[in-house]
Amino acid sequence: MRETHLSLPELALIAGTRGMAGAGLGLLLADRMSDGPRKAVGWTLLLVGVLTTVPLAIQVLGASRSSDSADWSDYRPDLSHTYTG
Repeated sequence: MRETHLSLPELALIAGTRGMAGAGLGLLLADRMSDGPRKAVGWTLLLVGVLTTVPLAIQVLGASRSSDSADWSDYRPDLSHTYTG
């Protein structure tokens, strides 16, 4: 199982962008408001939500972060160089 650690601001950003996309989709599927404003706001929310979710998802699911990948217990300095001063 893969484990991912998120900070609270990262989690809030992901939840916010997913919420925007969901609200936009909900407005597009609803018929409570007049067509013009509903579709404009719906498409805007959906597109902004999707376009901001993609980079966040790549960051979280993509390559490991430098702070997570640096395991200092495995660090071995290169001591093969000699001083010939």
